[in-house]
Amino acid sequence: MKRRIASWENGHSTPDEFYGPLLCAAFDASSGELGLSHGESGDAAVLDAAYPASPDDAIQTVGQLWRADLNHYDPLLMAEPSEPAWNEASLRWLVAPEPGIPRPRADGVRVGLGDVTAIKTTADMFARLDDQFGGDHARHAVIQYLSNDVLPLLRGRYSDQVGRALFSTVAEATLLAGWMSYDSCHHGLAQRYFLQALRLAQDANDRRLAGSILSAMSHQATFLGRYTQAATLARAALMGISPVATPTLRAQFHAMEARALARTGDVSACEAALSAATNALESRNSDDEPEWISYFDEAELAAEAAHCFRDVNSARRAVTHAENAMSGSHVRSDFFATMVLADAHLRAGDVEEACHVALDALDLGEQLKSARCVSYLAEFRQNLVATGLSSAVRDFSQQAREHRLWDLANQVS
Repeated sequence: MKRRIASWENGHSTPDEFYGPLLCAAFDASSGELGLSHGESGDAAVLDAAYPASPDDAIQTVGQLWRADLNHYDPLLMAEPSEPAWNEASLRWLVAPEPGIPRPRADGVRVGLGDVTAIKTTADMFARLDDQFGGDHARHAVIQYLSNDVLPLLRGRYSDQVGRALFSTVAEATLLAGWMSYDSCHHGLAQRYFLQALRLAQDANDRRLAGSILSAMSHQATFLGRYTQAATLARAALMGISPVATPTLRAQFHAMEARALARTGDVSACEAALSAATNALESRNSDDEPEWISYFDEAELAAEAAHCFRDVNSARRAVTHAENAMSGSHVRSDFFATMVLADAHLRAGDVEEACHVALDALDLGEQLKSARCVSYLAEFRQNLVATGLSSAVRDFSQQAREHRLWDLANQVS
């Protein structure tokens, strides 16, 4: 940063569209007064949780988001999610006209399907790292790759066929950026990534992926306590892809609806949604499913059901489902399932078993860098303290203090 400022002072460069508006605000001066060539509102788009009006707007906005994120722009990193933005995005996607691709450009790099494959392969690698080590592990590297390597391709030259494949693949990668930001508890930023991913998927005419993005929004809304909104997003996902829905996608969307309904206390509606999810998953044919939804299997559905029954205070049913939710291949998902199992034992009055299971979760999560995992532990700690200082609790506390995640949970609870 010192080198960049020195360059500005010596006249070797001028502040760009990101830093320029910040300097205008700092000096309470216009861009003209400071001799800057760009407008004063370059950072407005990154703070505005609006659904892009066009493919070109989506490219511009997501590029600004990536750049601001890389530059650790605090107002963006600390931004709160916007509930109206969820409503606007789901409605505008549902009633969207025919998808479009940006106008052909005379300049820019030429983009082919090989470039799209490279993005897909790289994003898949980052997704594996996210699953194994948590969203905070490689989030910055993902954003750097998208900003430095992918953005020039979005601004390049491509045919309609390549453009749709490119937009779909970049939408999937931006969805990953959203999940990682959500896992890091940068919730306003995550929502903005989800919004941009949805617009890119719309213009790629990839309705299945768009539905999955709405499902991700529903997941986040439930985590943030916007339960009615979360159920609406899950229903919009199901409605919006009904002509092209696959059994696994329907199962996931029903499960997201069930998660939200459980939090509202509507037990019968929650159970109906879980039943619909189970029936859908039983009819799936893996050969007909998108590759990116393959993770949603019986173990994943069991984990969602465990969350639901825990939240409606059906502890024994939560225990049964949580015990069936361990995949052995997805570290963070297994951590969450194990913590739900510990919560369920605690709610059932079995404090000793709850402590034993929570220690298993701490061992499992030792390599995870995830603020969301820490929040699960903080909630468990709060509930554990409420049971009193038994010998089981004392023994657990002594062993748990050796774990990094437990130390972080103590700091936030």
